[in-house]
Amino acid sequence: MTVPSNGSVMMFLDGDHSGDSSAPPLTIDTRLPRAERAQSIHEDEGQATVELASIMTTASNPVSPGPSSPPLDQVMPDFVPPTRPSSTPFPQPEPRNTDLRCISCPTGTMMNMDEPELAGQLGQVPPPREIMGMNLNGFPAEIHECILDHLFGFRVSTASKSSIMRWGTALRHPRRKELSELSLVSSAWRVLIQERLYRHIKLKATVESLRESFVYFSAHPHLRPYIKHIEIWFPVFQPKYGPLALSTANTLPTVTADGLTNASYILPVDNCSLEEAFYFVAEAFPEVCVMTLEGGERKKAPKVRHWIREADHDPRLRIMPKIDSIRTLICKGQWNLIRGEEDFETIASALPNLQEWHGSYSKPKSKSYFTMAEILARPMRLSTLNLCIEGDYRRELAFPPYFLKVSNRLHFCSKLAQAAASPSLEHISYTGRVCKQFFIDLMARQRDPRQARLKSIDLTVKNCCRQVTDWNESGSGITDMNFINSFEALVLAGIRALGKLKAVEYLRIRYVDLDSPVPPLNPYFILRNGWCSGVWSDAIISELNRVRPTTRFEDLAESFGEIGYNKDGRMTISPDFPKSKALSLKLSNYALLSGGISISQGG
Repeated sequence: MTVPSNGSVMMFLDGDHSGDSSAPPLTIDTRLPRAERAQSIHEDEGQATVELASIMTTASNPVSPGPSSPPLDQVMPDFVPPTRPSSTPFPQPEPRNTDLRCISCPTGTMMNMDEPELAGQLGQVPPPREIMGMNLNGFPAEIHECILDHLFGFRVSTASKSSIMRWGTALRHPRRKELSELSLVSSAWRVLIQERLYRHIKLKATVESLRESFVYFSAHPHLRPYIKHIEIWFPVFQPKYGPLALSTANTLPTVTADGLTNASYILPVDNCSLEEAFYFVAEAFPEVCVMTLEGGERKKAPKVRHWIREADHDPRLRIMPKIDSIRTLICKGQWNLIRGEEDFETIASALPNLQEWHGSYSKPKSKSYFTMAEILARPMRLSTLNLCIEGDYRRELAFPPYFLKVSNRLHFCSKLAQAAASPSLEHISYTGRVCKQFFIDLMARQRDPRQARLKSIDLTVKNCCRQVTDWNESGSGITDMNFINSFEALVLAGIRALGKLKAVEYLRIRYVDLDSPVPPLNPYFILRNGWCSGVWSDAIISELNRVRPTTRFEDLAESFGEIGYNKDGRMTISPDFPKSKALSLKLSNYALLSGGISISQGG
């Protein structure tokens, strides 16, 4: 029994009621309403005076035997109490109603224990559990869900088809151990909390870790259907302690003032293969639908083994265990997982119902572009493709050597367009180098616009690939007009492609520079729900009116802000939106930023 601060008595009963059920305890219920009062205390006093006068009269009192005695002389009162001031909160004193009721007694029955009728009713009154009906397990499921969503955060459906959701950045709840104690509140909460705690689990891809997990879930089979998202990470190194560390009594290595230890790191020797990991997932988790494979990153990182025995069998006879429930695959550190078309086919063969693929590379490499060019050229049945090859979000002075190696062998934008033209693809998101050739080839592959299913295109531009005559003409940033002109050509090609891509409802092309002096000036273009924002020019508006006549810009500003000169004679720009996102960026104004212009953050 819990007594809140307001004095009311509340009883939360979860489980069997202890004690003798035939004699429930008597408790005072102050929650029942008071007896009805008259609207005015003066009316009560007047009614009482009339009743007293009727009682004192002879005619109305049958007990009086004879005539009434003569009235006594009125005695003047010696003391007259002062009048209560009007500022007093209660001008007239009101006696508190002391009518106490028992919560076990029927409503309206007075507490008179001498009456035999009441004594007989007490034995027939049901226990408070049936009267109050405040069992925690009896609350609707929606109430429990709202409470736990407030504590854990709202869950995202694993079957969601939103193009904004990025499974590659999905994290588990940070306070899993603390919130696990809430499962002891009631049996209803135990199931709901276990569903949330085991919804997303992360396992180390070692033989010992998989063995321990298999033993645990074999002992707790009711937890296996709760797993919807499993994350498996492959270690890329393990510590090896020297003789100095092993000779001491402590099991942990000694840490120096610099934070270093006398332990050296070597390649892991207990890592499992993808075949073992897939076999474990297929046998242990029947309801899992999202899988994350993290290959890790280090210098000269080892490639993840795909098979238990790499050289004992003919590769054509190997069969990877099937996981039919997986719909989404996330690959982090993809270079250690997939280094060729054969590696991707091996993983895809284990996931026959794969619909979404999210792949990201830790460091940019020419081999990453070559590998993805081979994979994107093959037919795929994906509905969502999210690819991040270069995600450092920094401007560059010129094309790096590894990309020059790529551009000399192939044009990656054409390979990307080949994947985007897949009949089953609905959402594509790409982070890396891209130019207008992507949209040109995409339109060329659209033979029947009515059959196109592509709905959203999201491009994050590292740089625009283009032909240059000098190395310093291939940089990126808001002060490089060659890049700005290439970005405008990319946006124009994207708008022009909307003429054939009738189903596209969302188009975003953006350039992100974390080192930009004014981040709001980073060029971008967004088309969403019939409205546009971002960079604009006369050519962009004209092309937009031609392919999508009903689409309009939210705002068309002519300048970036106030322009002035500092004491050194250099031009300064104080944008009107120093911290907010600009809805309109005129492309011709970027010419003012070229030539060593200082940019002021304040107005």
